[in-house]
Amino acid sequence: MNSGMIKEFRDFIAQPNVLMTAVGLIMALAFVPVIGALVDNVIMQVIAAIFGKPSFDSIGFDLGDARIGIGTVITALVRFISIAAGVFFLIVKPMQILDERRRSGLEPPAAVATPEDVALLREIRDLLKSRA
Repeated sequence: MNSGMIKEFRDFIAQPNVLMTAVGLIMALAFVPVIGALVDNVIMQVIAAIFGKPSFDSIGFDLGDARIGIGTVITALVRFISIAAGVFFLIVKPMQILDERRRSGLEPPAAVATPEDVALLREIRDLLKSRA
């Protein structure tokens, strides 16, 4: 690798969006065990109380000599939906609310458009002032 390529790579890595993406990824990876524990120890236990089993892994059917384990897919889908809902309601939604509050407090009020007749009168006034 020549020095030009190294400089390009260093400039790419130093971009704010790349750094923020890396930080977000690290935070997400650290958050996965928390959501996983919530799903395994709370949500799947509620499912066990309702259906009698903490997972759907035993659901399936035999097709000749092969066992089609559709229950494993259902369990994975329940885990995915639970994790997605947890991330959305515990991270994304609160961040959206905070961002909305921040933006509503910082944005200047919208400027009211000047009517055409007033603008024309101001232009005439300015022309008369410049002649005097």
